[in-house]
Amino acid sequence: MTVRVREFLAGPAAGSDLLALGEPTHGEPAFALLRNEIFAELVEAGFRSIAVESDRLAALTVDAYVQGDAGTLDEALAAGFSHGFGPLPGNPELVSWMRAYNSGRPAAERLTFHGFDAPLEMTSAPSPRRYLAHVLAYLGDLVDPPADLDGLVGADDRWTDFAAIMDHSRSVGRSPEALRLRAVADDLRTALYANAPRLVASSSPARWRRAALHADVAARVLGYHAEAAAPAPQAVRTSRLLGVRDAWMAQNLLDIRAHERHRGPTLVFANNRHLQRPPSTWQLGGMDLSWSGAGSIVSALLGLRYAVIAGSLGASAALGLGAAPAGTAEAALSEAADGPTLFDRPGLHATLAGRALTGRADMTPEQGYFPLDAELIATSDAVLHVPAVH
Repeated sequence: MTVRVREFLAGPAAGSDLLALGEPTHGEPAFALLRNEIFAELVEAGFRSIAVESDRLAALTVDAYVQGDAGTLDEALAAGFSHGFGPLPGNPELVSWMRAYNSGRPAAERLTFHGFDAPLEMTSAPSPRRYLAHVLAYLGDLVDPPADLDGLVGADDRWTDFAAIMDHSRSVGRSPEALRLRAVADDLRTALYANAPRLVASSSPARWRRAALHADVAARVLGYHAEAAAPAPQAVRTSRLLGVRDAWMAQNLLDIRAHERHRGPTLVFANNRHLQRPPSTWQLGGMDLSWSGAGSIVSALLGLRYAVIAGSLGASAALGLGAAPAGTAEAALSEAADGPTLFDRPGLHATLAGRALTGRADMTPEQGYFPLDAELIATSDAVLHVPAVH
């Protein structure tokens, strides 16, 4: 890359301990591969953790593997990533490299792998059953389990049903049973903390944290289903659901930073829409959606401790995305770039100032590609631009 990230950290991002690296689409492998190069460079600068857009609970499996636990890479990729991201180019290489790096190093110097996403898909959310069951099993006879837990949860498919997310009247999220389950989840969280000394002594801090995370996920899944059951116009309802997911992601990032604060900064990698400072917007199925992304929330709470590098793409053979049209920011950056290039704010100003830029409109929804816009450029600390991938 033309500008080294360590130089960027010493200048515009000085003082940040959560560095966000965005990508404009999940469909172009170049960004995950660049992420790996950047993370390796950041490790030399003192970073000791990475958080990716994947289910936080599932990612515990990947972290166990990179810490040296038994198991195979394929098993870690299959069980440790959500959304089918495990085998995507860049992820096997990252996990293998982290395991090799950690080998023979003391715990304080090892790298940690985190997911910071919720266990959600666009069209479905899970049943709370397995999360509640995990906490109850961990607590054992320290609590009296609700005698009617299975009856309260009912069939799992009534929670995971596509229609339950798309149509509020099909959701069980505000049923009497769901409200009772939310109270159960809250009580279990309280029991975990009330009994933490004996639980940690009889198991381990790691096992306690895993149980606490299951309790947290149970409560948040039930909260997501409650939002899905709220009557509202579809665009409003969908925006709220996207906002609930990103609020969850933001809370995960803050929790991860609290856990990692004594070991060094954290790199976070996800779609630009999750990491950018301004509100996120999306035109989907005729709806104009708007919500506060995780980056918007975290930036408001961490201030200068949060830095953002937005990802930008000129052309991609994998996506079927042609060269950026003249007059767009992507075209101007491609002209100035020498391969993948990190443009800091002075570099962006020098390249884009005085140009009458138009927004890019040569993409299709199937590409999952979000182009640069003026607000994203103005509020990012830098832009990582990939001119073309053949």
